Amino acid sequence: MAYNKFDIIVWGSTGFTGKLVVEYLINKYGVSKELNWAIAGRNIDKLNAIRANFLVPNLPIVVADSNDLDSIDEMTKKANVICTTVGPYAKLGTGLVKMCIKNGTHYCDLAGEVQWIRKIIDNYHLEAQQKKIKIVNSCGFDSIPSDVGVYYIEKQLSAKKQKLKSINMRLAGAKGGISGGTYASLSNVRIEALKDKKIFQILKNPYGLNPKGSMHGNDEKDLKKIVFDKISNNWIAPFVMASINTKIVRRSNALSNFKYGKDFLYSEATLCGKGYFGMIKAYLISFPFLILTLAKPGTFLKKILDWILPKPGQGPNKKNRETGFFNFRFYIETNEGDNKIATVTGDMDPGYGSTSKMLAECAVCLAKDNLDELGGVLTPSVAMGDFLLERLQNFAGITFKLK
Repeated sequence: MAYNKFDIIVWGSTGFTGKLVVEYLINKYGVSKELNWAIAGRNIDKLNAIRANFLVPNLPIVVADSNDLDSIDEMTKKANVICTTVGPYAKLGTGLVKMCIKNGTHYCDLAGEVQWIRKIIDNYHLEAQQKKIKIVNSCGFDSIPSDVGVYYIEKQLSAKKQKLKSINMRLAGAKGGISGGTYASLSNVRIEALKDKKIFQILKNPYGLNPKGSMHGNDEKDLKKIVFDKISNNWIAPFVMASINTKIVRRSNALSNFKYGKDFLYSEATLCGKGYFGMIKAYLISFPFLILTLAKPGTFLKKILDWILPKPGQGPNKKNRETGFFNFRFYIETNEGDNKIATVTGDMDPGYGSTSKMLAECAVCLAKDNLDELGGVLTPSVAMGDFLLERLQNFAGITFKLK
């Protein structure tokens, strides 16, 4: 590791989520030789304000602009890892990925934009693989609880000489609002899908992020309606993050030489409860999902949502972040015929509090842990495996349990 490089540069430090990542790194690691890191953005005054706000005058600053590729080039030369919160990634992320691979810099982000990740895979996976550079997408609420959750389950079952047949994840509970950045990314995905039928096909394909040659299987499309689920014996509704989470899990399986099994099945939905009240809850939960689906670009409904929902850079206050949580419940079936349940829980608001901790630990993991030399456009579990699992458990407030 070059002595004159930062371990990590946090790109987008002046945004809402970026500030939370910075706050976490300051509180957890400080600014020292043990973790030599910097904040980065395009506005020097805002960057200086962050230093003043957190009382760390020695925190290094790097100035760069997404619209100035030369400045992005220079920034990536200064770091071993770029940790970015700057989205929508389809608009602002491609040049950064390109410069990271050019300059031998690992990369992690919060991207949930399936169409953009597919583009990055097609254009940069081979080069990153050859240069042994890790480009790691979806390092927040989408999709670490799902991706590392399945990785954890397989690891536990493998120790017992059992093999996976299927996992059906059900969101059992969560408290926290939608991120302004997440909403902007979802809106951008919708716009691009309406313009390009190829993007729509990628979004529709359950294996849309798998390597070429393995973009097929027996998994069904993500749930789009209310049904009674025999697996959990509950009514279930669509889960808004399923469209990215399920594809990340399946890419992990393919990249790991089908460690979960070539016939492994995976799904996600929201758990709503039993009986009449469970059905009513399912309809209530599905209503916002329906509104998002109907709010096409240019419509009056879309304009209302744009006005009501948070903008990029906006988010909940400290109290609401700290009182938030999430609870994923995984219904497992093994090839041996056993049925088990695992849980993955987070101790803060999923879209901001837990997400900022997960992304920060991914960056530290890429920078400091003794990872293998595998390169490419990777998923969190494939890129960091046991090292990330340990960090999530010990530092990021994420609890994994197999019952």
